[in-house]
Amino acid sequence: MTLGVVVPCHRQEEHLPRTVTALERALAGHAWRGVIVLGGRDDDRAPRPVFGPSWQVLAPPAGVAGTPGAARMLGFAAVEGAWTLFVDADTEVNADWVGHALAATAADPRVAGYGGRIEERVFAGALDWAGDPDLNRVGDLERDVDLVTTPALYRRAALLAEGGYDARLGAEEDFELGLRLRRAGWRLRVLAGPAARHWNPPRPSLAELGRRWRFGLTFGPGEALRLYLGRPGFGALLGRQRLPLAMLGLWLAGAAAFAATALGAGALPLELWALAWLALMLLVASRKRSLRLAVLGVLTWSANGAGVLVGFVRRPRRLTLAAGAR
Repeated sequence: MTLGVVVPCHRQEEHLPRTVTALERALAGHAWRGVIVLGGRDDDRAPRPVFGPSWQVLAPPAGVAGTPGAARMLGFAAVEGAWTLFVDADTEVNADWVGHALAATAADPRVAGYGGRIEERVFAGALDWAGDPDLNRVGDLERDVDLVTTPALYRRAALLAEGGYDARLGAEEDFELGLRLRRAGWRLRVLAGPAARHWNPPRPSLAELGRRWRFGLTFGPGEALRLYLGRPGFGALLGRQRLPLAMLGLWLAGAAAFAATALGAGALPLELWALAWLALMLLVASRKRSLRLAVLGVLTWSANGAGVLVGFVRRPRRLTLAAGAR
């Protein structure tokens, strides 16, 4: 079969040489055509490697939503084939997983997509080292799941039938797509073994927080909640944000404590709030075995909680969507 391959960069073009090389190695002997979708001014400044004849390079036209979902759907509209392999630009696919996934496509017509375990590779300057061996927490057993993250091999007919990735979302596009597919009766599966290595700088970090806020990734969960308000799926989306929302609640409790103290309630509200913070930091530090990681973790949850709120209340995007996108 002919396979479509979509690589959305989303400001991660520096990783393209490794990503493209791994894909070409994994797909040797298969009929395929690929599209690389650039993702913003950062990509325009980066040096572009030379790609082979199987690749087409696209830049989103002016006015198209600059989201992961929009980039994926722009590439999806430019490829053909019964199946499409989506691989983010900072992800190095495992050839064995690609072969296993392609072989599985004939197994069950109800399966809309296949994913797998992702291993983290952390880099800092010229150094790199192994990070989390299971970033997406799927384990090594073949089974049905609620969502698949890239690398994801999707049945084209399923994406066309259900609208594909939602280009309005700054993040949470994988889970939201999984909601619609599963409600329509499709299945999603992860296959055994590592699917890919994901390259990223050390996380959590203040730099990563700033990047996610600057590019709108932090707002995606709130945008999804606004879209699903009063609809089936809202509870599932809300449950995924329990830690950020709990942190948002703790900060709001602090504001209430300060207000109560200013209105003459004494120091007790503030003391209770400070004790709650102390207990939280001790708990997180003991679990992470690092005070620094505990502080960064709490800051990340706090920023994500604020992002959920901003994404929920701000005006929806009024941008042209990529062809085929919702």
